[in-house]
Amino acid sequence: MNYKDINTYDYDLNESLIAQSPIKDRDHSKLLIVDKDNGNYIDDVFYNIINYLKKGDILVLNNTKVLPSRIIGNKIDTNAKIEVLLLKELESDLWECLVRPQKRVHIGTKIKFEDDFICEVVKVLENGITHVKFKYSGIFLEHLNSVGVMPLPPYIHETLKDNDRYNTVYAKITGSSAAPTAGLHFTNELLSKLKRKGIEILYVTLNVGLGTFRPVSEDDITKHNMHSEYYEISQDVANKLNIAKKENRRIICVGTTSLRTLEANISKYKEFKSTCEETNIFIYPPYKFKSADALITNFHLPKSTLVMLVSAFSSVDIIKKAYYHAQDEKYKFFSFGDAMFLTNIGSK
Repeated sequence: MNYKDINTYDYDLNESLIAQSPIKDRDHSKLLIVDKDNGNYIDDVFYNIINYLKKGDILVLNNTKVLPSRIIGNKIDTNAKIEVLLLKELESDLWECLVRPQKRVHIGTKIKFEDDFICEVVKVLENGITHVKFKYSGIFLEHLNSVGVMPLPPYIHETLKDNDRYNTVYAKITGSSAAPTAGLHFTNELLSKLKRKGIEILYVTLNVGLGTFRPVSEDDITKHNMHSEYYEISQDVANKLNIAKKENRRIICVGTTSLRTLEANISKYKEFKSTCEETNIFIYPPYKFKSADALITNFHLPKSTLVMLVSAFSSVDIIKKAYYHAQDEKYKFFSFGDAMFLTNIGSK
């Protein structure tokens, strides 16, 4: 098998299975338990994830929060419509954005969203990337909540009725351009049940960035320029993860973002270390993971870096078989879709 070939990570998808809206009850999504080593599987419901976890397990969640960061305004001079997607705050009120259509803006262009909420273009880069400086009265987040909408992926065509449904119930640290979607299945009640069972819940932060919107365009995936994302691990979390490693307790990541955070950290420092930094780690087969024992994740796009990561965590063949089984059983795919738990079923 050619692990460098982008087509290795392709699969046929029935597009009718792409979830267009969140399920009514977060934890009522379907759950496919997959043995990451032999490919055996069990069909279940997400609220039963508790049955596959045990006392002493560590559950690692990404507590990043998505802003309603897609805002549409008009050029002050021509009234042309401009869409701005906030990606990263570079300094106070200075943001890196995706601007569409970029050809209509230049340094000095002013875009108005509300009477007292405008931005001015200060730098124009490639591929739509633009730096803008916001000018406003009052509180920035109040303006954003007033005019912004959630930056849903392009394969979702329905309007989101409740912005909170594109955030996890434990979202806390603002800064993401997209949600860590594996965490969308958890409710506060389910998290409380897990704690009562003796499962330790730890939080890290990784702000999901521009790469979420960028497909892999290289036939040789090793030539793909992986985006950089900011992450944080606290001293307390690093200490608890290191203790869990020494005690051979399972570390279970909720989502590929949590997994990338832990793997980037332990690969660099040889143990878990408290830090606030950027990572552009790109994981694809063959790869030996050092940080986690199991992964809760959603079903990902063909040829995406996320399919490559889960294929490395298990195998290309096992992931493809699981994805085709999921389609046969009418699981929903992508951001608002159903979940998969890659683990060792024998360790239940």
